[in-house]
Parts: sequence; structure tokens; C-alpha cells
Amino acid sequence: MTTIAQHYDAIAPQRDQFLRKNNYYYSLLYKQYRYFIPKGKKVLEVGCGTGELLNALEPSLGVGLDVSSEMIRGARQKFPHLKLQAGGIGDYAGHEKFDYVVLSGLLGELEDIQEFFFTLRRYCTGDTRIIIEYYSYFWQTILKLGEKFRWKVPQRKQNWLTAQDINNFLLLADYEPVKSERIILFPRYLPLVSTLINRYLAKLPVLNALTLNHFIVARPLFPMAEERQPRVTVLIPSLNERGNVEAAVQRLPAFGSHQEIVFVDGRSTDGTIEEIERVIKAYPRKDIKLYLEKQPGKGPAVRTGFAKAQGDILMILDADLTVPPEDLPKFYEAIRSGKGEFINGCRLVYPMEKEAMRFLNLCANKFFSVFFTWLLGQRFKDTLCGTKVLSKKHYDELVANRHYFGDFDPFGDFDLIFGAIKMNLKVLELPIRYRDRTYGTTKIERFKHGWLLLRMCVFAMHKIKFI
Repeated sequence: MTTIAQHYDAIAPQRDQFLRKNNYYYSLLYKQYRYFIPKGKKVLEVGCGTGELLNALEPSLGVGLDVSSEMIRGARQKFPHLKLQAGGIGDYAGHEKFDYVVLSGLLGELEDIQEFFFTLRRYCTGDTRIIIEYYSYFWQTILKLGEKFRWKVPQRKQNWLTAQDINNFLLLADYEPVKSERIILFPRYLPLVSTLINRYLAKLPVLNALTLNHFIVARPLFPMAEERQPRVTVLIPSLNERGNVEAAVQRLPAFGSHQEIVFVDGRSTDGTIEEIERVIKAYPRKDIKLYLEKQPGKGPAVRTGFAKAQGDILMILDADLTVPPEDLPKFYEAIRSGKGEFINGCRLVYPMEKEAMRFLNLCANKFFSVFFTWLLGQRFKDTLCGTKVLSKKHYDELVANRHYFGDFDPFGDFDLIFGAIKMNLKVLELPIRYRDRTYGTTKIERFKHGWLLLRMCVFAMHKIKFI
């Protein structure tokens, strides 16, 4: 029986011909990979073939492994700047840790997927992301026809895996799925028709299930450091919230090795600034800071506060205290333990107090929940809850990549959500009880802000889904 290496050694001289013949298909595939993986990262590709995908990712360190020595020989000739080696993951003797690991069509070829994932862990950190790409089972017969007519690279007998199969292998080897995506409904090029089908129709529910290429982004799970107690910054954006300032400080429980409280005020006129200054003097043992923000809106306040923050973990606590400060230790433990990397408060699980959320606001939240779950590839029940938590390290990376979406968000919520999704962070929703405000009035203008949110949704679709 022909081994995998012998099979692909025989195909290697024809590899470039197949790439040229399917140039449109590969351009779509590489575009999706570049969305997942920013350039300049350390990337390991197992099953790299002749190296075109790895090269397209523009890594700072690109390591490619393939069992076919002929494929690797061709790859070295074309891409001498990449580190390429013949063999499998068990043959690699390097000690590097990688930002991303690419498995493009590889799982269908492996004899022992679980053992492969165990071996792969030695090249991962807690921040490594595994990009798994596989063919839909629905396309099995179509792909065999493609091989018969020499439109597609011929393959040996495959493991035809479902998402449930792959997620089960990941669980067995201590990995966790982060998000999923599906692309390419029509892999051949026809002017206008292919763009309409693959950029738009293929991303819609139902049709999306019929696509050819499916992706799962996963992360390795490592035991948490039990003794580590990170420093915490609690950011409190304020605008005319004088009656809530002292309560926010008094009610905030102690957690973390150090707690920094940062107020960022957006030009209050009710004495909020003076009240914060009084509270700073009244609680000298607490690390409380005040910054003034000239630009209107919560978004600029969040960006200013997080830029100034000194903590390892960054939290937002809305000054209206409708999310109780007493709940913040739950957010702290969720991120410290590694259960999630972006912790999003959810107000739509527990019953609300009578005046906590108006009916139209509730309807809008439920609509945006369904929409963003589809858009982002992860479950989002409540996008508009103000309490969001992430690490300072991940926030700094988000800022460095903010140019992808731009400085567009007056609320602050979507800048963080979209950035976290683009970085493939594990989102975890934490249910909280949403309370009535006891001072002041809401800053949300339902129709004005609702229209703005719809515009942001359209913008996000073209930057995340319809790429």
C-alpha cells in the first residue's frame, strides 16, 4: 500500500499546475487565513506542501513540516526564507513556541489524531491558536469527481470528520474550540457570480452549512498557576453620576494582588468631578485616579482609561451601578483561571428589576444577540452589557491591531468585542443580575443609538463576515 509520503512525493511535480488551475479557490482560502492570522507572527504549519500558504501569511518565523520530502524540496527552492523540514510533528526537534499553528486539510490524513494533538502541545503556549481547516462531508462525492477530472489534487482515503468529531478530539487532548467559520460555496471563478455566491450568499444561515471549507479555531488548555494573583484596574466611566461615586468605591470588594480604580469623566455638570476628588481624599488607602475626557461618549473614556491603566486585568464597571460592583470577583476569577480571555457580562439570563431595562431596549438586545452570534462565530447573548473584562496584554495587542476596524465606536463595547474576535480570544459570558439605577438617568437614546448600532452592524459584516 502506498504510504502518505510516497503518495505526495509522486504528486509534488504537479503541485504548481494544480495551484494555477485553482488560483481563484486558493486566493479565497488564503484571504481567510490572513484574516485569522496577522502578519509578523510565529507560525507553524504541519502539512505545508510546497509552502504557498505559509509564505502568504508573512510570518516573522515560519516553520513548515511535511511528510513528503519532494514537497519540501520544492518549497525550499521557492521560499528559502522559511524554515522547512521533511517529516511529521514527532520528527521536529525545535524548541520554539508558536503564536499560530495551521492544520490545512491535515486531520483527514492522520492515523492518530488524538496523539497528534498531544504531541503538538509542546510547541504551544496558552495564547497559541490552532487553525483547523477541513472539507465538509457534504462535498465528498463532488471532490472525488474533481480528482477524476484532474481539477483537484488527488488524495488517499480520508478521515471525513464533522465539527463534533474534531471538537471531541480537541477535548480529549485538552484543547478548547474558540470559534468556527465556513467559506466557499462555489470554488470556480465566474465574473460577478462567484463574488456574489462566495462573499455574500455563502455566509448566510442554511447556505453556510453547504460550504466546502470549514474552520475551527482552538486553543490549548494548561493548568492555571494557583498562586498567581494579578493586579486589577477597574475603570469607571462617568457622566453626571455624582450620587453613585462613593457607593462604587465602598461596594467594590477586594480581589487581586493590587486594585486600581480609575474614573474617567466625560464633562459632568452635576458635581461628579468634585465628588470623585472628595472620595479620593476620603479613601487614601485605595488607589483611586481621575482623568478627564474631552471627547463625548463612553468609547473615548474607555480608551483613555485603559491606556492609563497599570493593572494586569482590565475591567469596566458602569457608573450607574446597574451591574453590582459585588459581582466583579466572579469576572476576576473567570479570567484569572483561564476559563475565558474576554469576559462579557450578560443581563439576559436572570430576571431583571422592573425598571432596569425598557421593553424596546430588551427587544434590541435580543436582536443584536442573534445577529452577533452569527456574525462573530461565538455565542453572544448580550453585546451591550457594559461590564467587560480582558487582560492588559490582550488589550495592548487589540490597540496595535485597531487599524483593521478603525476608531469607529462611540460606545466602547464593539471596539472591544470586534477586537477580541479578530484576535481569536475565547469569549465567556458571565450572567449577572441587572439592577435599577438609584441615581441619575440613562445616557442611551434608543432611536438615535439604535440607528448607529445598525450602521455599525453593516460595517462589521464587511470587516468580519463578508471579507
